[in-house]
Order: sequence, then structure tokens, then C-alpha cells
Amino acid sequence: MADPSSYRPKPGQIPDSPGVYKFRDEHRRVIYVGKAKSLRQRLANYFQPITSLHPRTATMVTTAASVEWTVVSTEVEALQLEYSWIKEYDPRFNVKYRDDKSYPYLAVTMNEEFPRVQVMRGHKKKGVRYFGPYAHAWAIRETVDLMLRVFPVRTCSAGVFRNAASAGRPCLLGYIGKCSAPCVGRVTPEEHRELAEEFSDFMAGRTGTYIRRLEKQMMLAAEDMEYERAARLRDDIEALRRAMEKSAVVLADATDADLIALAEDELEAAVQIFHVRGGRVRGQRGWVTDKVEAVDTAGLVEHAIQQLYGEESGDTVPKEVLVPALPEDTEAVTAWLAGRRGSNVSLRIPQRGDKKDLMATVARNAQQALVLHKTKRASDLTTRSRALEEIAEALDLDSAPLRIECFDISHLQGEDVVASMVVFEDGLPRKSEYRRFQIKGFEGQDDVRSMHEVIGRRFRRYLAEKEKTGEWDAEGVVEDPDETGRPKRFAYPPQLVVVDGGQPQVAAARRALDELGIDDIAVCGLAKRLEEVWLPGDDDPVVLPRSSEGLYLLQRVRDTAHDFAIRYQRSKRAKRIRTSPLDAVPGLGDTRKRALIKHFGSVKRLRQATIEQICEVPGMGRKTAEAVVVALAQAAPAAPAVNTATGEIMEDDGGGTA
Repeated sequence: MADPSSYRPKPGQIPDSPGVYKFRDEHRRVIYVGKAKSLRQRLANYFQPITSLHPRTATMVTTAASVEWTVVSTEVEALQLEYSWIKEYDPRFNVKYRDDKSYPYLAVTMNEEFPRVQVMRGHKKKGVRYFGPYAHAWAIRETVDLMLRVFPVRTCSAGVFRNAASAGRPCLLGYIGKCSAPCVGRVTPEEHRELAEEFSDFMAGRTGTYIRRLEKQMMLAAEDMEYERAARLRDDIEALRRAMEKSAVVLADATDADLIALAEDELEAAVQIFHVRGGRVRGQRGWVTDKVEAVDTAGLVEHAIQQLYGEESGDTVPKEVLVPALPEDTEAVTAWLAGRRGSNVSLRIPQRGDKKDLMATVARNAQQALVLHKTKRASDLTTRSRALEEIAEALDLDSAPLRIECFDISHLQGEDVVASMVVFEDGLPRKSEYRRFQIKGFEGQDDVRSMHEVIGRRFRRYLAEKEKTGEWDAEGVVEDPDETGRPKRFAYPPQLVVVDGGQPQVAAARRALDELGIDDIAVCGLAKRLEEVWLPGDDDPVVLPRSSEGLYLLQRVRDTAHDFAIRYQRSKRAKRIRTSPLDAVPGLGDTRKRALIKHFGSVKRLRQATIEQICEVPGMGRKTAEAVVVALAQAAPAAPAVNTATGEIMEDDGGGTA
């Protein structure tokens, strides 16, 4: 491990201009590549005291043994050079979205004398027009089969084409009208190329022209009483419409855009891209990457843009690129994209309308991809076993923690404070054992005190159940005094208690166990910011390797507890908000409460109404109306609602809840 001060350049050596820099290790391998508007300012950030650096940055600078840089003229050149070096050197500390080469594309080989329509995978070739990527190859073949009725372009391989040409007979597709048979000279090379151009234009979204042209031809054929030709044209139109239906319209203004969304945690990030052409989703792809460098959402977006368009040019770079966060140097990235496309490109965050709604859909896909990725890792038996062994080794446990319980506290500005307990057995969630707690011992926001209360309550129940049932038998199973065959709720003790938090929360949990005389259950905490594992009484955290399956399991347990607690807290808050002074009126059911609110518009207006006005509501008698007036008079007016975005106090005159 190198000392960064040993290779730190002298202040006057680093130029104050745009450029790209490389960190190399002791074997001269490039381990990190970065760019900067000012090399002097950026590189100075890496040579601060190690304790003030992000842990990932600290690991990189201590692994490195030297740094070098190249000065460029503009930030756009720096962006291009950075991408080229990342691609060339594959540095270990750079975030890289590794493209899944198995994504199939619909390709039209315009670089051949007789262009061919086919399914292609892998790196893109010059002179070939690509559409997609598609999720499955069969989806491409279904689309092509429909399209060949109208655009009978060659789909055969070079060998089949040569054999048909030498034999003087076309293949089966030529006989059934799904190929124009250029192999035997039924069409000239120019006519066949024109068919391929029309096929490509239709796939690119310019569909209206061809549909209208065919409809006009169909009507003319019908007027000339060429009914067979009109019927064929009708079927061709239907085939094109079915091909169009395979990609639903998502943007009504026929936009050409790529939408990039991210889902991330402290260790990984998932990116999803929707390719929209002509207002229709023409392709989708996605990757999951390790966050090996200290990078925020804007940085991840910039990396994704570099990976997506670094090898693209022309129309393959869309007019619009919609992102969840703008890169740090938006102008340089936009100029770089415009240079790849050859015309202006809009890089922005969608703010409203269909594009914002579609971006939310892409974000949900990214989140699901990240969850699926983690679930796949956690579901494998070998992986789970290795994860439990790594946890036992890292925490110095006597055996693998086959039962793990995790606790989390949730509240909204100190209100509706709740806690959750989730259980993982053998590395898998046991949802029937999940429990929820309301904090009862005090009011207000105090996560440490809340954690102490919840841990104490849970394990007091464990001791109570243990006292009822006696000691554990040889099999480790609690006998059920009711002989129902089911253990009591809190009868099983965990081997490991995980709390969401750092040193204070861990100390509170350990103190609660000590107060109950429980010393055979291990405790640890997982701090979310840097994914550090804290043990009771230790001043320094246990740092598990980033690739550790044990860390992934702890992270999943913690995230599950967090989500479970948030859902409970939101449900309590929603229930509290739904309460009404009308709930105190005896005999007033939900139907008549809704009728009152519908008639008057809000509780505030109902409070201002007279008994006679309330009696006008269908189903309301005078006695009930009097009870309503009394209940509303006794209830204190609700606090005014506040718009959290503007701070404006909102008048309660539009609606209400019974």
C-alpha cells in the first residue's frame, strides 16, 4: 500500500487547464482514469489526508503508485479521451457498464450489394442499420415475418443466395412472395436496395407514409374492380399495423429519444434504457454494475452516456436523451453527443407530461432489475452458505448465523414512530416471522432510545415464552403448551441481531440484551452511508470486501427491514390523516359520513352549517344532525395543511375526509 505523498506532483507541475489523468499502480497498470476542467484543482483533491477522502477514493490512491496527465483543448476532447482510455485500459476503479452482447438487434446490411434483413448480436458493424435491441430474437422474427409481405427484402444467408443464383431457382420465400428474389434477377440491385431503404424507414418510425400509400392503392384497385389485388393490399396494411402494434405508442408527438434511468445502492447500480423512435418503444436494454469509485447519480449518468454512444454516430444517437440527473459538465456532454450525431442533441430531465411518466416507468424497470439481481445472488444455496460463513468469520461467531433478525426504526419528523423486525433463516426471508412495533415508551424522535425499547420488548417476550415452555429440548425446538404444533411468536432466538445504524444503535441494542441477562446472541449494525459493519464496544468498523457475499446478505436483510418499517409508518400516518371528528358521532356510519362530506365539500364547511342545513342531507335525521353539531363543536379545528414545496398554508375549502 503506497503513501500518496510519495508520488504527489509538485504544485507548479500540474497545469490549470482541461485534461485527462491516469493513476497507475506499482506494476504500471492503469487503475483509474478521470477528466477535469482544471487538472490542478481536481488532482489536488486526491492528495488530501486519507481520513478526509471517501473510502473508495482512499483505496484507489493508496493502491496507485504514480499519476500522469494529458492536456487537451476543450472539455469535449477530455470527455472523448477519457472514454477512449477507459475502453483501452479497462481500469479497475472506474465504473463500467458492461454491455450484454446477447441483446439481439434487427439489422439491415446496407453495406452489401443486396441488403439482407437478419438478427444480429455483438458489436455493431459499419454500414449496417440496427433497430432494437429486442428482449428476444423471436420477437424480431415475428416482426420481420409480418413486414416481408410489404417489403420482400432478402433474408437468406450468403451461401443460400449463391446456391439459388447458380441453380436459377429462388428459395421458398421467393415462391410465396416474401422475398423479391434478387438472386435470380426478378428485381435489379437498385430496386432491391430501394425495398431495403423503405423497410428501414418503416422500422425507424416513418410509418404513416407507407400506410397511406397502400390505402390509396387499395382504394384505386377496388374502383378498378381489381378485387384480388385490393384484398392483398388490405392484408398488407393489416400486417403492417400488426407489426406496429408490437411496439405501443408511448409519446404522442412521434419523438425520437433515449430514456436513461438508474436504481442504485451503496454497492451497485442498475441502469435501464428505453429506445423510443417515432413515439414507440423500439428497444430496451439494461445492466448492473459495481460502484467501484466514489460517484453520484450524475456521474453514473455520464458514464452511461459514454458507454451508450461512444461507438455510435448519425441517427443512432437520438435527438433527445432524457436522464434522471444532469452530468456535472452538461454543456461538454451535450456538445460531445451533438458531435457524434452530427446535429443538435437535447440532454435534459423530463419535467412533466408523457415523458416524465415514461421516465418513471423506466426507473421502475431499473429498480426491479436491481432487486432481481440481488435476489438471484441471494437465492443460490452455495452463495447463501458462503455468505453465512463470511458473516460468521467477519464477526468472529462460533457458527454460521442460521437465523438473523434485523430491526429498523422509521418515523416522519418525529411522528408515527414505528419499528420493524424481519427474519432471515438460512439466508432466506421468513415473512411469517416479520413483526411490527409501535414506540410506546416516549414521544418524539430518538432512534437510539427507540432501538433500545424495541430490542428490550422483543427479547422480554422471548424470555417470557421460554419461561412458559421450559428449556430447549435436544432438537432445539420449543414445546407448545397448547399442543397446536406451532411455536409461539417470539419463541425462537436468533444467532445474530442486526440493527440499521452505527455505533449508537448497536450500543443501545447490546445494552438492552445485557439488561435482560442475554449474552449468547451476537449484535452488529450496518451503517448505510458506507456499508460498514459495527460491533459493540469497537471503535473501528469491520469493513467487508465489496465483493463479499456476506455483505450482500447483510445489506439485503437491512434493506428489507427498512422497507417493512416504512410501509408500516406510512400506513399509520395515512390512518391518522383519515380520522375525522365525525368518527365520534354515535350511529353515524361511513355511508352517511361520505354523504355529509359530499354535500358540504369539507369538514370546515360542515362545521359552519346549521342543524337545519344538515337535515337536508338524505338520510340525516334531526337527532343525528344535533349529534354532528355537538361533535364538531367539541373537536378542535385541524391544523392548516401546508404545501411542503412552497410553505404556503392551504385553505380547507375544497375537500375533506370523513
